[in-house]
Amino acid sequence: MSANALRLRDLRENRTAGSIAVNILLAAVSLFVNGFGIYLTIQANIGAAPWDVLSLGLSHTAGILYGTASIAVSVTILLIDILLREPIGIAMFIDAVVVGKAVDFFNWTGLVPPCTSVWTALPMMLAGLVILAFTQYTYMIASLGCGPRDTLLVGLAKRLKRLPIGAVSVAMLSTATLIGWLLGGPVGIGTLICAFATGPIMQAVFRAVRFDATGIRHQRLQDSLRVVLAIRKP
Repeated sequence: MSANALRLRDLRENRTAGSIAVNILLAAVSLFVNGFGIYLTIQANIGAAPWDVLSLGLSHTAGILYGTASIAVSVTILLIDILLREPIGIAMFIDAVVVGKAVDFFNWTGLVPPCTSVWTALPMMLAGLVILAFTQYTYMIASLGCGPRDTLLVGLAKRLKRLPIGAVSVAMLSTATLIGWLLGGPVGIGTLICAFATGPIMQAVFRAVRFDATGIRHQRLQDSLRVVLAIRKP
């Protein structure tokens, strides 16, 4: 195997402290841009995605920034993931903090005003979803763990074996939407678009870049620490 091939394998599998640092940067940048995608779906102003309905509802009720509310939701879900003994990776913590604060940053810049027409809202919503799909790809190839919400979905699906994962996903998103709506979060046609179009758009993007998400072996937090601290497995 050539030296370049070995370096590429080390990078993909996070075998060195340097490769982990590079992939942490990749995950952080991807999630920051992911926040811009979420920002666009919110600014479309026709209803937010289910988890964003919850974060925006909490933001409205508690009088805090969207990013702070998003972090609170993410940390709560992360704690549930830990209680369910699901695999935890470094990128899960990056996800919990960076995405919400990226949305706060773009809100602060006022880069894109809220849409006032459905004819501008729909293209903006779809653009946001495409950005989310591409950044999901670049985030996942870092191989440092999935997001807290995806991990929760997998964890619940494993424990509710009689239900297909699609039904578990619908139940989880419906619960988040309902709680968010009760807290004052924006629910509308955009919520339905996000709920039903996110998956197909992501699948189309993954197919376009020839990416198989099931082939990624995410590194657990303890294994990343072993590599960084040069600790051998017992």
